[in-house]
Amino acid sequence: MGNILETVDLVKVYGSGEQEVRALDGVSIEIGESTFTAVVGTSGSGKSTLLNIIGGLDRPTSGSVTVRGNELFHMKDEELTIFRRRNIGFVFQNYNLIPVLNVYENIILPIELDGGRPDRHFIDEIMAALGLEKKRYHMPNTLSGGQQQRVAIARALSAKPAIILADEPTGNLDSRTGLDVILLMQEVSRKFHQTTVMITHNEEIAQMAERILRIEDGKISEESRHE
Repeated sequence: MGNILETVDLVKVYGSGEQEVRALDGVSIEIGESTFTAVVGTSGSGKSTLLNIIGGLDRPTSGSVTVRGNELFHMKDEELTIFRRRNIGFVFQNYNLIPVLNVYENIILPIELDGGRPDRHFIDEIMAALGLEKKRYHMPNTLSGGQQQRVAIARALSAKPAIILADEPTGNLDSRTGLDVILLMQEVSRKFHQTTVMITHNEEIAQMAERILRIEDGKISEESRHE
């Protein structure tokens, strides 16, 4: 299986002179297809900067990011927006659901924004895998945090992206619910051969990934793999 994501020598510098901060300092990683990777680091280590750049939400000072063979920063902003919508699914700490849309409408929203037609059978499969089939017409404010995060995961999967990027996906959940959500993410990643990269500062959550990358002072400092 090939690599879905590759970065070469990513550097991100904020400020200049004495105020200069190197948030990323030469990060090169390869992420294989159908893998579940955790990027672990403390606050300020560069992990969120890395996620934003590999997701095309921010541009690096130098270096490259290739997703499915496409170099992100050779694209113009509009091209990149379209590519991102079709190839990268995001799961954030605070769910980012639209309060006036029900569960099903939230899940298919990225596809509709792109002018596409949802694959209803696939969406039903995702909802079943995440235990959401009975919540289809519920509004976000009637759901628990764990249920809202499962809707966010379903939304990220709905367009069949090349990669899912999850930024502290358990940050707003209690530890038991957080573990349940990660187990579900693993399960759906395996079931749908989905590549997932998760940013976390939680060691217990990170240990559930197949592969752990550690980031410290903007550098990848250590790697471990669990088969």
